[in-house]
Order: sequence, then structure tokens, then C-alpha cells
Amino acid sequence: MNAEMVMQELEELGKERTKKIYSSNGAQEPLFGVATGAMKPIFKKTKINQPLAEELYATGNYDAMYFAGIIADPNGMTEADYDRWMDGAYFYMLSDFVVAVTLAEADIAQQVADKWIASGEDLRMSAGWSCYCWLLGSRPDKEFSESKLAGMLELVSRTIHDAPERTRISMNNFLYTVGISFSPLHDLATETAKKVGPVEVGKDKPKSKFINAYDTIQKAVGKGQIGFKRRHVRC
Repeated sequence: MNAEMVMQELEELGKERTKKIYSSNGAQEPLFGVATGAMKPIFKKTKINQPLAEELYATGNYDAMYFAGIIADPNGMTEADYDRWMDGAYFYMLSDFVVAVTLAEADIAQQVADKWIASGEDLRMSAGWSCYCWLLGSRPDKEFSESKLAGMLELVSRTIHDAPERTRISMNNFLYTVGISFSPLHDLATETAKKVGPVEVGKDKPKSKFINAYDTIQKAVGKGQIGFKRRHVRC
């Protein structure tokens, strides 16, 4: 399949209701509104195809960009490639659920995520923290430095309440992901999450809300989910 054929199939799968949902979350035109599950039959035809992924991502069409993440070859992309994809990720559904997810399956994931976390740019920082969430939730504990993660928990504790909106959300996700999926630091993550307390999000909206990593960890404890790892990161 070439890019034109993929775009045609995506357009046929688009639903107005899904398009409105994506738009309400920040997606901009062009987009078709394709449910992610509906893309699987197209993937069976394309398989992993980095050149096609690059072509689709460059269209600026949200659905095509999302599908690009599904068919990308994570280890076929360099740090510069990931930075370029982040440049095109104009809202969190691209930064955290396309670029960060793809990066999480690459060998260079931690070094790129570390750079993004230190960037000072909201979506890049958010993607960096999100990448660690995907990594911790899928890779063996031995692949991580316990002292490094402990330092990251301390950084979250000091800065989360003053961080930009999307970064704040991803930091909160990191807190509970460490608590749930990285057993060696379960206790420290739980203590840190309790210290952080509720985190306010949506401050720019008429009514903000609070998210709480400590509560999420406790629910996982109750369900016996500590140590949870998923088999695959991408769809």
C-alpha cells in the first residue's frame, strides 16, 4: 500500500462523532475521525513500514499521523527523527500517544526521554515523562537504574505543582506508574505520591479537577496489580 491508498482507507473509516471527540481534545484539521481499533485491518496490509510512516506523518493529518506511529520502526528512527516528529506533535494525543509510545519501543528511549524532560517545553516534557510510563509498564525492572528513578520521583515531588498542564498530568502518571510497575520503588513512589497529594489540572477551564497518584496506587494494591507489565506498548 502507498500513502495515497492508506489516506483513502482512513478517510472512508472516519466518523463525525469520533472527529468531534478528537477535536474537543485538541486535534485540528485535517482529520477524519478514525477509531484506533478500526486501523488494525490497514496495518495487516502495510506491516511495519518506516518510509510509509514518514510520508503519512508529514501529511499533518491527525489520523495519518497516529497510524504512522503504529507502522513506524522504532529502532529505524534516530534521535533527530524523534525530535522532528515531536516538532510536528502539536497536542498531547500526538506527543504522548504517538511519539512517546513509538520511542518507548526504541533502544534509545531513555536518553531521548531524558533530554525532553530537561527541555523546558510542555509537550516535550510531557512526552518524556509519558515515555517512561510506557517503558516502566512494559520492560523488566532490571533495565532501569533504581537511583535514577528515585531522583526522578524527587524531581516530581519538587516541581509537579508548578509544572505546565500536560507535564503535570504526565508527572502524576509517572508517580503511580513507578508505584505500580516498578516494584523496587513501590514504597518510595507511594510515599512521594502521598506527599504530593491531589494535583490540580484544567486550571484554564471553567471548572478544574484534581488527580491523585496516591489513590491510583492504592486501588492497584487492592486489585493485586503491583508489578504489572503489559506485553506490548503499541496497538
